[in-house]
Amino acid sequence: QLQASGGGLAQPGGSLRLSCAGSRGILLMGWYRQAPGKERELVASFSGSTNTVYADSVKGRFTISTNAAKDTLYLQMNSLKPEDTAIYYCKGFSYGRNYWGQGTQVTVSS
Repeated sequence: QLQASGGGLAQPGGSLRLSCAGSRGILLMGWYRQAPGKERELVASFSGSTNTVYADSVKGRFTISTNAAKDTLYLQMNSLKPEDTAIYYCKGFSYGRNYWGQGTQVTVSS
């Protein structure tokens, strides 16, 4: 129901844009990431209809957004750092259930 894309290899200081296409009826909520040996953590999410929440580590560098139809979620990632390397997951919600995308690998390395 959620299909994430856009990951890849970027150099430090570079940019990537992640996309997550959701099936009809799923409320797209945010992006999480999981680095090797670490727990999954929140990267950015919507809080209410207009507010956004960002992890301190990505504030000022990452931007979460949706398209007008609200069926695609984006994460614009600028000024990437090696510590941003992780698998990125999008999260959605519908009828009391959480949905997760399959994950897309982001690797930041020179």
